[in-house]
Amino acid sequence: MKREMNIHHHNSSYNATSSSHAKIINARDYFEVHGAVTGRLPYDQIDQIGEELWRAYQEQRKVFLFGNGGNAALACHFACDLGKGTVTPETSHRRFQVLSLTNNVSLLTALANDLSYEEIFAEQLRSHAGAGDVAFGLSASGNSPNILRALEVSRELGGINIGLSGFQGGKMKALCDYCAVIPSDNMQIIEDLQLSIAHALFTCLRQRMQNPISMRAQAAEAS
Repeated sequence: MKREMNIHHHNSSYNATSSSHAKIINARDYFEVHGAVTGRLPYDQIDQIGEELWRAYQEQRKVFLFGNGGNAALACHFACDLGKGTVTPETSHRRFQVLSLTNNVSLLTALANDLSYEEIFAEQLRSHAGAGDVAFGLSASGNSPNILRALEVSRELGGINIGLSGFQGGKMKALCDYCAVIPSDNMQIIEDLQLSIAHALFTCLRQRMQNPISMRAQAAEAS
């Protein structure tokens, strides 16, 4: 008896751009949409974020990372990469001053219970951030109230705001000095690429730390 459907059959009927409405019925479909979005990432904005993180590192300004759900995990992951991953046995240099605001469960639940969930990151910034420090918000929608509130407080404190989002960037874009928007409305692909962008930023920053002389020479040639 002939099979009516082969689940591995390539689906060519969808528009492989960014839409969650694209018909994804197998792994190939998913990764074709993924690849199409990757090709349209805002690379210039991502590099601008990398430059601001580099300046923060050189000037020993602090970087605070925060997000909800999968982005709470990404905040921890990215903080680990920047704080520990940039340190190697063969190099001796200053450390990245970076902290994830999603780690302390006791503090997060106390703030949410006694104040509101909207304040869980903002209150931590009030305690630790100062003028020139970087508030780095991770929000796929760009509209999470506690992310927006933290960015507002960062501005009040004289901080520099960075955002990483998807969809159209949401309300977060207007609160950020630098914001990279992943051109997709598929939540899973947005989260995939948020991690990839974090890894790209980390990799470039680590390379600059490990090869400061060659990087300065390249920058001089480019100018």
